Amino acid sequence: MSVSSIGLFIRNFVDGIIILDEQRKILWHDIKEEFLIEVSVGASISNYINTENINFNDKETFPLELKGRQFSVEVKLFSSDSSYIFLCFKECKASLVELEERLFCLEKIIETLDEGVMMSNSEGKIILYNEAQEKMEGLNSQDIIGKHLWSVYNYNPQYSEHRHTFNTGKPIYSRYRAHSTVNGIPKYVNYSTFPIQKDGKTISVFSLSTNESKLKDRLHQAIELKRKTNVTSEEKAYSKNGTIYTFKDIKGESQALLGLIKEAQNIAIHNADTLIVGETGTGKELFSQSMHNHSKRADKPFVAINCAAIPENLLESTLFGTVKGAYTGATDQIGLFEYAQDGTLFLDEINSMPMTLQSKLMRVLQERFVRRVGSNDMAPVKCTIISACNEDPELLIAENKMRLDLFYRIAHTSIYIPPLRERTEDVHFFINYFLTNYQTKLSKKVPELSDTLQKSLLKYPWPGNIRELEHLIENLIIRVPEHAEEIDVDHLPSYMRTKLIPIYTTDTFHQPDLIQRPLKKIFNNTEKQLIETTLKLVNWNVSQAAKKLGITRQSLQYHIKKHGLEKPIF
Repeated sequence: MSVSSIGLFIRNFVDGIIILDEQRKILWHDIKEEFLIEVSVGASISNYINTENINFNDKETFPLELKGRQFSVEVKLFSSDSSYIFLCFKECKASLVELEERLFCLEKIIETLDEGVMMSNSEGKIILYNEAQEKMEGLNSQDIIGKHLWSVYNYNPQYSEHRHTFNTGKPIYSRYRAHSTVNGIPKYVNYSTFPIQKDGKTISVFSLSTNESKLKDRLHQAIELKRKTNVTSEEKAYSKNGTIYTFKDIKGESQALLGLIKEAQNIAIHNADTLIVGETGTGKELFSQSMHNHSKRADKPFVAINCAAIPENLLESTLFGTVKGAYTGATDQIGLFEYAQDGTLFLDEINSMPMTLQSKLMRVLQERFVRRVGSNDMAPVKCTIISACNEDPELLIAENKMRLDLFYRIAHTSIYIPPLRERTEDVHFFINYFLTNYQTKLSKKVPELSDTLQKSLLKYPWPGNIRELEHLIENLIIRVPEHAEEIDVDHLPSYMRTKLIPIYTTDTFHQPDLIQRPLKKIFNNTEKQLIETTLKLVNWNVSQAAKKLGITRQSLQYHIKKHGLEKPIF
């Protein structure tokens, strides 16, 4: 077969072909005149093509532009009596103009989507932010394009989900969270985050967001209507599922609290795991039970455990369960993850969980399977996890007291309950509420608070929050004589009198360190003082003290030992 015959055969599959000899002179060609320049047999190919960067190796491909058209040229080597070089021309159908038009169309499509789209590059800078995302988050794309995610949303880059996905190459599915706030109102969106990979390497990350506000409002209205029309049967259901609180039990008048209730109700509609952060006495379990009863899981079990009240070895078997023979005395016992079934598992004071157990918990939350201690069998985890923390998670992570990966797992959504000192209007509300409530409960009528005491209570920082205020009002009603004209500072317990009198007499707060010190120090000092005072009040009757503090006897014994408290000999 001649070289020209081979060329004619190949010509059927390409737009043009030129055959060269070993000196790279043209021996034969068959090309379309409208595509290529006119060439002559015997001329050097370098007269028509810049060959400086072409090695003419077999199967080498290089781009070529002729008459404004883009071509891909593939080199094929052939040997018979001599060596020949075949240059096979194929027009690139998608020219640069066509590619620009295609990109323009894709951008227009993204802009018209109902779903929000946001994309960041390898540096974490926002490079795409469509109109739907603008409406969901209340931001303007012109103000944020080209800026780092963490500067736009004001958070630590260490906690960036986009960077986490970029570094791991793993998508994040179905998160429900507010990253922006408009006029003090958090803008919640449901979103998933995905990596964009090329040749096995992540080059960008994007998130798809949906706004479910209309659906949430309808579900909220339906649930509220059902509760109003069937209160009796609902209350009975609550007592059966292991809860006693609903959102109607959360009292207060501040805008911060009312907004927080609405936020928690919206989150409850989804099955996302949630982290509740707040100081002691702010009502974290109250919110967790209310969220359970507001969700579609309301008829399922609500199971609560205080991670600080149980030793590490018992906590593991309590959460995961055991099989007979796992250790001395072990029996076949179901763990709380399995016991909660399709309901809610509430992990209170999760920041007290030892680091070794945190890694095991993280694995369970990641895989959604639990293995009993001493067993090889896996059981699915179907419940929603609500965790509570009384310290700042960022500080805990910085101090290596909480694993960062565990934080990512438990905080699909998060709620921060502001302390009572940041809600002055609620202090006034609770003073009147507890006065009325405990007068009825104790069957005792008492006079009003004096102006001196009223002002002092409003300025006190309440490190024990609502629980501390409630116990104080109860104590006042018990102490004040029925013939008294008003309740004054003289009727306060001695430990509170020394704190409140300087506040009024100087009209300034003499203990700023209570506010400025870290949350942990405030929590520990106040907790020890509160426990010690309550124990003295009931003559060290642990059961009565636990009841007054609103905790279990076992939990109180743990905190007595934790703070080194001892019963006086006399």
